[in-house]
This record gives sequence, C-alpha cells and structure tokens, in this order.
Amino acid sequence: MHCLFRQFSSFVAVGFIATGVHYALLIGLVEIAGISAVAAALIGYGAGGSVSYGLSRRHVFRSDLPHQAAVSRFTLVAAVGFGLTFLFMSLLVNRAGIPYLPAQVATTGIVMFWSFAAHRIWTFAAG
Repeated sequence: MHCLFRQFSSFVAVGFIATGVHYALLIGLVEIAGISAVAAALIGYGAGGSVSYGLSRRHVFRSDLPHQAAVSRFTLVAAVGFGLTFLFMSLLVNRAGIPYLPAQVATTGIVMFWSFAAHRIWTFAAG
C-alpha cells in the first residue's frame, strides 16, 4: 500500500506540472486567441500529455519497458483520456452551461483517475 501511495503521490506531482502546461494553453487560447473552450482544452490536453509521458516514465512508474512499446501504450491511454476530456468538457460547458475553468477542473479530476489506473496496470507494466 505504501508503494501505491508513493506512486500516486508522484503521479499527482507530475500531473500538476502537466496540468500547468494544459491550463496555460487552455486559458491563453480561450482568452487571447478566442478559440472555443472545448477545442482549447483538447490542445492543452495534448501538450500536457507530452510533458506527462516523459516524467511518468522516468519518475512515477520507473518503467524499463522499451520506449516504443511504452509510448504506444501511453498514446492509446491518452487517446481515451482525450475522448473523456472532449465528452466531459462538451457536457459541462455546452450542455450544463458551466464556465470553462470549473468544467476543466472537474474533467481533470475524472481523467486523472482513469489515467493513473491505466498507466499503472497497462502502460508502464513490465513486458
């Protein structure tokens, strides 16, 4: 249990960094470039995901899985997370009328648990 707590804590720390990249793009694209909140959330998600891969592989899961296999798995998990981000942002912003930042915070929480479980069980699991 201690290992799981340490791993999840590390995942959250990496997530803060990746989320900072994600939210900076989200806010900049919405407020400065005038892009829709859903599209900006997806662009931010992609950029944050790139940061997350490198840090997760090296510092969270300490995987020795070959890079090609790990990045392929990571990309598939990220694609599902991308779809979840689209789904929840669309529902919360477009259907429920929630402002984009609170909607993104809720969406981030949902996708974080999905990502941690999928990466721990599959992405960075030993061959």
